[in-house]
Amino acid sequence: MNRFLKIAGYVLHPILMPLLGVLIYFSVTPRFVDSSFMSAKLIAITIITVCIPIITFFLLKNLNLIQSIHLKETSERKYPLMIQCLLLLLILKMVLDPYDDIELYYFFVGILFTTLTALFLVFFGFKVSLHQMAIAGVTMFLVGLSVHFKGNLLGLISLFLIGNGLVATSRLHTDSHSVAELTIGFFIGVIPQILMLNFWL
Repeated sequence: MNRFLKIAGYVLHPILMPLLGVLIYFSVTPRFVDSSFMSAKLIAITIITVCIPIITFFLLKNLNLIQSIHLKETSERKYPLMIQCLLLLLILKMVLDPYDDIELYYFFVGILFTTLTALFLVFFGFKVSLHQMAIAGVTMFLVGLSVHFKGNLLGLISLFLIGNGLVATSRLHTDSHSVAELTIGFFIGVIPQILMLNFWL
């Protein structure tokens, strides 16, 4: 059980959640999407949200600004979250278009506000759960897609709700976060996505 919960924490890592949201969007959208267009978007988002943060982690670790990928100390989260904000702005400016990719565009706007909120809390010494806020945000995005496309995504949404529970259990089991940090992380992930629904739903 201990190993299972640890694996869940890695599989549902926040660094993978934006890309997962994009993959699901392209899988469920009823619109025709040119394969080359989709591939270009996926490659760009993979590089910016996964590859660059991993490279940045090793750079920050070599500079002794962070100690591990777990970012156990609140102060260690400052630079990764700042860099994440810049990368999200890059996606919004260079990769996504608010007219052609409206759902994805505002999905990433929501992620940006979530990240900014987490960064704001860091300056007050509060360590919100990044795992919880990431998967909660994607879950809310799926709910929006289900309503928007009038499709039955209840099975997928149910899986993500179970994923939310697994993440919370994993973080509590490893003493990574308190109930308060997980609860606030959940709402920080969900609320920006709810607010963004006004622009594309």
